Amino acid sequence: MISTQLGAQLSHMSPRSPSSLRGRPRPPALVLVAHGSRDPRALATVTALIERIREERPGLTVRLGHIELNDPLLSDTLAELPAGRAVLVPLLLSRGYHVKQDIPRAAAAAEHLLTRVAAPLGPHPLLVDALHDRLTEAGWPAHLSERARRHTGVILAASGSRDPEAAVDTHRTAALLARRLGVPVVPAYASAAGPDVATAVRVLAARGRHRVALASYFTAPGRFATESAEAAPGIVAAPLGTHPALARLVLHRYDTALTTAPESAARHLASA
Repeated sequence: MISTQLGAQLSHMSPRSPSSLRGRPRPPALVLVAHGSRDPRALATVTALIERIREERPGLTVRLGHIELNDPLLSDTLAELPAGRAVLVPLLLSRGYHVKQDIPRAAAAAEHLLTRVAAPLGPHPLLVDALHDRLTEAGWPAHLSERARRHTGVILAASGSRDPEAAVDTHRTAALLARRLGVPVVPAYASAAGPDVATAVRVLAARGRHRVALASYFTAPGRFATESAEAAPGIVAAPLGTHPALARLVLHRYDTALTTAPESAARHLASA
């Protein structure tokens, strides 16, 4: 599995204990940037993911900041960091306004920091590992007969965005998941874009795909994940949550930003 391979690479390149950091410069802080949600399960999930990231990379300073709706807000998290370096990793699954505007703006306002902004998490094969596992946990069969395969489809339920590049990213993830599962995967959106889940169900039914499962392409529980699940007629997978692949992917985005994005005293931001 790709997650196992990347996990081994991260283990090899990462310090495994605080004592191994002695005599070395402290690495830049990792600021995980979550969207925020009124659903209390979202904050609990992201907090647990932060702990998993810390376990994967002992000695690394990891902080949480929200774009809206939850404390701490990103601007407050950045203000509380001591002068130095930080990498902002969006806990977002595609490009869009938050990645292109909100997060770089908050980073630029933190004038005491030299910052880099990593790429969003998706698309990436590690997300497909997590999506597949969540579907399996929800009852997706280990093996589909050819007959069952001809009548089965999957909906990849995502938040949605008006940015066309967000749809491109979600479609790429859908294509990767379809390759993994061997059945069609149709993206659907909870807001700002179409089709919605109910429409995607009808699209699959028109193709003779009456057995439909829903893959929850959300980082945590929340209103959009709940509404998408309620509109699905069959198997419904849980959001990605604290899946180990998600923690590894966050660290991969962090490492990639450090190795590919130039850092300057002028605090120019670059996407990894």
